[in-house]
Amino acid sequence: MTADGKKPVTVKKYANRRLYNTETSTYVTLEDLAAMVKRGEDFVVYDAKTGDDITRSVLGQIIFDQEGKSGQSLLPTSFLRQLIRFYGDSMQMLVPSYLEFTLDKLANDQHNFREQIENSFGAKLLPGSAIRNQMFDQLEDQTRKNMKMFSQALTMFNPFTGAFASAAAPEPEPPPPKADDLETIKRDMEDMQKRLARLSTKP
Repeated sequence: MTADGKKPVTVKKYANRRLYNTETSTYVTLEDLAAMVKRGEDFVVYDAKTGDDITRSVLGQIIFDQEGKSGQSLLPTSFLRQLIRFYGDSMQMLVPSYLEFTLDKLANDQHNFREQIENSFGAKLLPGSAIRNQMFDQLEDQTRKNMKMFSQALTMFNPFTGAFASAAAPEPEPPPPKADDLETIKRDMEDMQKRLARLSTKP
């Protein structure tokens, strides 16, 4: 079930790679499915022969298809390389949750970002432009906040995380002694030496 209580549309993929929308009884394309996603319509895709849920791979194909269109690329090369590095890494299990968390936050805040762009009187987001720099500063700040919130959420699910972090954190170094303290220590040392000298001379 979707968030609004509706049942997702069932789409079947046949051996000839054609996609069939069982709700409208029509064949659809990846572009049609992309339009459904943009309209907020949920769907699941099943292999018509095996019955396997292949929704994830079809969504990946939609992204690949959209990325191939001129001027619509969303995924920088550096991001894709970093994403590939996470496969098989110890952090792999956290990446999906963090990306989902961050994109949800961005989706919730997109109205504010749109207003700022519109209020800039059509200012172009060109490299070096003031509005672009401002937007990136805000996005960077939001990313830092997201990471902090995500870390706090992890700590809530694993209360020992905070304890381990506190135990691992180095203790602050004591402040350097003041001049008066050094003089006091020096006098105490001299007094102790005199006492030891007297004890050593006793029969």
